[in-house]
Amino acid sequence: MIRIEPREAPSRWWTLGVPVASALLALLLAAIPLAFAGANIIEAYGQMAKGVFGSTFAFTEMLTRATPLIFTGLAATIAFRAKLWNIGAEGQLYLGGMAAVVVGTGMIDAPAWVLIPVILMAGAAAGAAGMAGPAYLKTRFGADEVVTTLLLNFIILIFLQMMLEGPLQDPLGMGWPQSEPIVDNGILPQLVPRMRVHAGLIFALVAAGIAHILLSKSVWGFKLRAVGENAAAALHAGIGVRRTLMGAALVSGALAGLAGVGEVAGLRGYLTTDISPGYGYTGIVVAMLAGLSPIGVVISAVFIASIFVGADTMSRAMGVSSYLADLVVALSLICVLVGGFTARYRFVRTNKGDK
Repeated sequence: MIRIEPREAPSRWWTLGVPVASALLALLLAAIPLAFAGANIIEAYGQMAKGVFGSTFAFTEMLTRATPLIFTGLAATIAFRAKLWNIGAEGQLYLGGMAAVVVGTGMIDAPAWVLIPVILMAGAAAGAAGMAGPAYLKTRFGADEVVTTLLLNFIILIFLQMMLEGPLQDPLGMGWPQSEPIVDNGILPQLVPRMRVHAGLIFALVAAGIAHILLSKSVWGFKLRAVGENAAAALHAGIGVRRTLMGAALVSGALAGLAGVGEVAGLRGYLTTDISPGYGYTGIVVAMLAGLSPIGVVISAVFIASIFVGADTMSRAMGVSSYLADLVVALSLICVLVGGFTARYRFVRTNKGDK
């Protein structure tokens, strides 16, 4: 017979090694469908690497793609650490984008050093508001936040479509469902001339550093981790569980909202219904691959962004489907989940007479 029993606390090397091994194993497994497609494995992965590191443009495009993933990965990390399952980062991202457009298209006439922080704060507040409702329903009535946040994504997208065909529609857009452009003083500055990577990347890295300090060094981070480990024990120890969960929810939503601000005020300059190809959902994979570590989120976001950008290059160069990137991301998540299970439990072979 085989029995599953908990392991002792896994070593630091094991904790760090599982995500790395998961990413490498996912790449190895992805070679199987590549081989069935008739592609040269070495050449295919070479094209992927070239698509990320082959030029300044390629590298900055990868960083541009990684920026919203860092924000949404951090949003998932903060919430998941408290066992608050925020699946609504996609909707919160769009709320942040809408707030950026409302504030940044002429509502406030101010220099860039004033207007940009105001736009960032408005986007963060809108994202936090998008998570406040589901968090209140959970803490007050015990509603399942997976259901409420997931369904809220669709409500927000429908509301966005209504706004872009109504009050927020650009009168010069020839009827297209898009907003007015953000004024020049509200645009996030470029980090590299003539490239799309913008200052949102700096804000994302700063947010990751602050999240790391809050989770590992602050009293609030200790309370959040305690609630996530055992809410009943935390309540018995005098920790305000509801207040801690609400705080985690607001921070999580704010980070997702900042992802929307970056895509609107940093990348496009206006809002449409397709600014996100699923960054909110991919952020969950980023967080899981990072082991819910804020610093690991940065590395994980860069890895997944590299896969997406590299797969696009490989697809154009070799005629291989770009959906390979989605396959690698899915395999990475599966490998992380399996690796996390084996880190917490072990299989023990026992005799039939053993109890």
